[in-house]
Amino acid sequence: MSMAKVTVKGQVTIPKEVRQQLGIAEGDFVFFELEDGKATMRRIKRVSLLDFVGAFPATRPFPGKEAVRAEVQGRVAERVAKHQD
Repeated sequence: MSMAKVTVKGQVTIPKEVRQQLGIAEGDFVFFELEDGKATMRRIKRVSLLDFVGAFPATRPFPGKEAVRAEVQGRVAERVAKHQD
């Protein structure tokens, strides 16, 4: 069990052993939940876009980076041309 003091701004330093056990690092977010006068805290896992690879079925085969890049550039050019009139 660990204890920490609350600052004037309502901040608390999470003790090192708690951070280590929960895998909390600088920049991570923590979630607080209140229930029956008690608070629980847990780490919010960081999510990368790469975590979603394969999560949705492909509707067409991937044409390759260069083809995607060319399509995006073409669509951006169309939008820019529309707004310059």
